[in-house]
Formats: sequence, structure tokens, C-alpha cells
Amino acid sequence: MTRDNAAPVEERQRDADRSQAIILAAARDEFAEYGLGGARMDRIAERAGLNKRLIYYYFEDKEKLFQAALEQAYRDIRAEEQQLKLLDLKPAEALRKLVEFTWDYYLQHPEFLTMLNSANLHRARHIQGSQQAREMNSPLIEMLAQLLERGRKDGSFRGGVDPLQLYVSIAGLSYFYLSNNHTLSAIFGRDLMSAKSRHERLNHMVDVILGYVLIN
Repeated sequence: MTRDNAAPVEERQRDADRSQAIILAAARDEFAEYGLGGARMDRIAERAGLNKRLIYYYFEDKEKLFQAALEQAYRDIRAEEQQLKLLDLKPAEALRKLVEFTWDYYLQHPEFLTMLNSANLHRARHIQGSQQAREMNSPLIEMLAQLLERGRKDGSFRGGVDPLQLYVSIAGLSYFYLSNNHTLSAIFGRDLMSAKSRHERLNHMVDVILGYVLIN
């Protein structure tokens, strides 16, 4: 292929990438608001400002679009986690930063939580066979394993901590609180989303996670 012919091909690929990114952002918002069952391709096309036929061309149907949107949601959070450069920090500092990041990310991206709710409602069938999802999430657990081993070797962390269980605890401490804040606030008569309550929650989560791994 000559240079003159390559330029139009590259431009078409950039246009395709941009269109798919726009569609995935629109799909994310639609699925977050209505869930998989209530989402409509017409509304996704309207949100994206693109022809519905183009969505079907790239993603075939709503089920595959939901899978792609989930994969993109995981790609986004994992990419931001990588920017933390946790392996450059001391183990305890890195763990604290991961807890803080997870809390802040969930706060800033409630659509991520609602998409996970929808995915779990459908028993994760959209990502069970997703090689991309596994490849994106495995490095996080491997990184946590390295941090735990470094902490064990320098005498700051106890041994025998499962990195997967630890991450589930980090994510779960934020996820449950935020996903259920309306019912919890109503039941206990406290505004759990006030600035004071959010600050207290983050401090509590850091204390819980570090208290579990640190050798006192």
C-alpha cells in the first residue's frame, strides 16, 4: 500500500474508533440509567447522535453492545489505577492509596456501579467468556500480590493474605455503602452521603484494610 493510499485508510480507522467510543459512552449512560432490560437502541443512537444502523454495524445487537460497554468500563478504571503507579510506593502507602482511589472513583462514576448491578442481575453472562475482561483485571491482582509480598519481606505486612480476597474487600467496602446509601440512610436516620459521613467512611475503610494487613 502506498503512502497516498494509507492516509485515507488511517483516517477511516480514526473515524471508526471515534464513532465506537461515542457509541460506548452513550451506551454506558443508557445502561446505567435503565439497565440492560430497559435500555433501548433508539435512545442510545439519539444519545450518540449517530444512525442506529451504525451501532448495529459495529456491535451487532444490544447484548454485544452491553458486553462491550462493560469491557470499556473495566478498561477505564484499570487504566486510571495504573496511573497511580502503586508499585513505586511503600506497601502501606500503596494500599492506602488504592482504597482512597477506589472510593473516589466509585463516587465520581456512579454509572460504573449501576452497570455492575445490571451485569450481576444477569449473572455476568456477558463477561463470563470475555478474555478481555480477565486480561484487564488480572494485572491488578498480580500487582496486589507483589505489594503484599514486599510488605511481608520488609516486616510491615503479615503473611498469608490472599490478594484477590483483599481486593474484593476493598471494592466491597465502597460498593455496598454507595449502592445502598439510600436504604441505609433511611433505616439508620443518618445522611450517609453528607461530606462528614463520606469522610468518616473513607477513614474507616482505610483503618479496616490496613488494620488487617499491618503487623502492629
